[in-house]
Amino acid sequence: MAGNLTVPEALHVEQSVRTVGRRVTPWTSRYLRVVTLADIGCGLTAGVLAFEVRFSVAGQRPNAYLGLGLALPLLWLAALALSGAYDTRFIGVGSDEFRRVLNAGVCLTAAVALASYATKAGVARGYVVVALPTLTCLDLVVRYRLRKRLHRRRARGTCMRQVVVAGHAGVIADLIGMLRRETYHGMTVVAACVAEPPRPAVIDGVPVAGGLDDIPDVVSRHAADTVAILACPEMIGTRLRDLAWTLEKTGTDLCVAPALIDVAGPRTTIRPVAGLPLLHVDHPDLNGLRWLIKSAFDRTVAVVALVALLPLLAGIALMIRLTDPGPALFRQTRVGKGGRLFTVYKFRTMVAEAETRKAALMALNESDGLLFKIRRDPRVTRTGGWLRRYSLDELPQFINVLIGDMSLVGPRPALPSETDSYRDHVRRRLAVKPGITGLWQVSGRSDLPWEEAVRLDLRYVENWSFVLDLQILWKTWSAVMHGDGAY
Repeated sequence: MAGNLTVPEALHVEQSVRTVGRRVTPWTSRYLRVVTLADIGCGLTAGVLAFEVRFSVAGQRPNAYLGLGLALPLLWLAALALSGAYDTRFIGVGSDEFRRVLNAGVCLTAAVALASYATKAGVARGYVVVALPTLTCLDLVVRYRLRKRLHRRRARGTCMRQVVVAGHAGVIADLIGMLRRETYHGMTVVAACVAEPPRPAVIDGVPVAGGLDDIPDVVSRHAADTVAILACPEMIGTRLRDLAWTLEKTGTDLCVAPALIDVAGPRTTIRPVAGLPLLHVDHPDLNGLRWLIKSAFDRTVAVVALVALLPLLAGIALMIRLTDPGPALFRQTRVGKGGRLFTVYKFRTMVAEAETRKAALMALNESDGLLFKIRRDPRVTRTGGWLRRYSLDELPQFINVLIGDMSLVGPRPALPSETDSYRDHVRRRLAVKPGITGLWQVSGRSDLPWEEAVRLDLRYVENWSFVLDLQILWKTWSAVMHGDGAY
């Protein structure tokens, strides 16, 4: 996951400098205790289930396997601890926690197999095949549910880490806004230390408490448990080392968010050159076998979706025709990969003459960029408002995916009038196919400022991976069900 991080996630995981003896807050201890009890419960459940499945049919109930079932939770706790699944840095955000649970499951399965072979214990394969995969999957589900509960508590302002941010005022303001929108990161900025004068008194409601040399005192005054250094060239080398040594005495976490995290996260590696740890940036992989796999996956899913959703598609089309005069489908020219024009298909959500009425509504535009957005657009029909809320108007775009104009995941398909006004760096969005969903949709949809939407699209282009696509598709379901930012 580290390669597909936002800056807030980087503050959790990409800790270039970490203190030892990290301070553990009371809520963190409580959360870890709950997770541990949940892991034990999963171990017992999987052990009992495997015992019943393997031996109930045969009518045999060997006592040795009852003992193994009782020992399974302890073995599972040991495997999780060795894989780092209880690391507090991964609580509540990122996929590292889940990846470590998977690693624990694989390693425990291998260890049981090797131990059985070495000792000739003859553990029933049917028991192992049921117990360990069930345990791993069950634990992943339980930890996911615990994470969602933690996110709800963080949305109410509890279970938060107190953060002092250091850097330049503009970058600090961006981070503060991002953390307020995305409360699931569990970080509250309590004070800021600005790199150089003139220093404002307040940045977006957060007090500026001093400069870089004042960080230890600011941490003490505000009872912070984390210091975040944001892409600050003044805080490097011996200055950063000295700060780490100072914070180590109080167990305060020190996190450094690299300047390249948004544009080259998974493509960066540290390589020693002439005794210096240089950050090497690989070129993005925008062609080749991985993209063929992505294309094959896209078209397979599109075919399955169109066949499975055919009754729903027909019902929506009929509802549109019955409630408002005009065609059920809306066709519009959009810009695809490499600037190629194509026709996008959507269910019509506005009155038939919507485009002719657009000029009269320009003064009501709520977007701060090239997009035209009105929260309560008078052109949207009653049926269209419901379709937009749950993104059902996007379903015909599976046709675009099937014929190769779009992908399941990618940047938002832009209008020609938008691309004509793109600056050079924004045109980078056209290096890949546009998508039905993307980082923009799972991060706020229409509520996002234009610059933030562009940043997310560019980050997707630079950091694409098949795993990232799967993560976005998974998160899209939640975003659609809640209907946040859809208008």
